[in-house]
Amino acid sequence: MSKKLAFIGLGVMGYPMAGHLQKAGHQVTVYNRTTAKAEDWCATYGGDMAATPRKAAADADLVFACVGNDDDVRSIVFGDDGAYMGMKPGAIFVDHTTASASLARELHKAATEKGFLFLDAPVSGGQAGAENGALTVMIGGDKNAYDLAEPVMDCYARKMKYLGDAGNGQIAKMANQICIAGVVQGLSEALHFLQAADMDGAEVIDAISKGAAQSWQMENRYETMLKGEFDYGFAVDWMRKDLGIVLDEARNNGASLPLTALVDQFYAEVQDMGGGRWDTSSLIARLNRNK
Repeated sequence: MSKKLAFIGLGVMGYPMAGHLQKAGHQVTVYNRTTAKAEDWCATYGGDMAATPRKAAADADLVFACVGNDDDVRSIVFGDDGAYMGMKPGAIFVDHTTASASLARELHKAATEKGFLFLDAPVSGGQAGAENGALTVMIGGDKNAYDLAEPVMDCYARKMKYLGDAGNGQIAKMANQICIAGVVQGLSEALHFLQAADMDGAEVIDAISKGAAQSWQMENRYETMLKGEFDYGFAVDWMRKDLGIVLDEARNNGASLPLTALVDQFYAEVQDMGGGRWDTSSLIARLNRNK
């Protein structure tokens, strides 16, 4: 059944996600800070564009957002031109931004007070996942909102999981980033070690990749890591933003994350090398920089 939707934020993730919604037969109105990007999206997919988040959200059944960080979310939600000022009672706000759990709880509280529903729904799968409609979505917030939003999000999701209260989707995404940081560092060290031992890294990966060491990172990144090519995914700058959120949350809940904190500093070194826009597999460049 066709829904009236709004999508706010047309970056590398939001642009194709909004496109999937439009192609699925929904009526999508988009907003983006850079108007030219919204114009380009409309030329590609059809749909409409709005001058403000408030106007985009007006009369929408669901309002989706996918922007950069906590401050970006607040800028498109609150204020006279914010989406929350345009939403109708009973509508659903779905935040796909990777942000803090405390912001999710703040947004949920404000939505409840205004008479509509909220989901924090960060995604994993990167640009390729967004373009191919194969994202993993981790979701917290109102269960009845999830039940209503799930068939709509299905057009760009391979896996959706409802995890309970507002903020829990963001906590799950933090766990995802913790796992990625550790795995990429381990893979980087293994490949660096093999190079130091004058062994063919590709041959060894072929030997071990179907055993206990197997991972998505190994399957999809080892070849480009060996070649020193780092233009294939999620940028170091964004990973450091995410790990900062993780470490802040750990300070709040008392979790001990020594490996995550260490890898965060390794990514800071990659940034100092000029690799802020390299993908996260560039941890190996830090190990190989003195070769």
